[in-house]
Amino acid sequence: MALTVELPDLDLRDSVSLERPWITLVWDDPVNLMSYVSYVFRSYFGVPAAEAERLMLQVHNNGRAVVATGNREAMERHVQAMHGFGLWATLAKDDA
Repeated sequence: MALTVELPDLDLRDSVSLERPWITLVWDDPVNLMSYVSYVFRSYFGVPAAEAERLMLQVHNNGRAVVATGNREAMERHVQAMHGFGLWATLAKDDA
């Protein structure tokens, strides 16, 4: 005797969502000079001077800036590196 089981049609594409990327945030602090923050962004992330200046001004004026986006492990490395430079940094899931 064979048992027949009917399975509902499932569209797995609807139930599988890609993991949101993580971000590295650098926060404003009363200790570091703006020129130093720009230097860190140029030297560590390798961004051009204009981009480093834009990010630094975002940190200064808005209190924080997203300086990197990617997987969690990479963002953890960036946060640790920023701490090594004496900057206040955290990681979070990207809201976008």
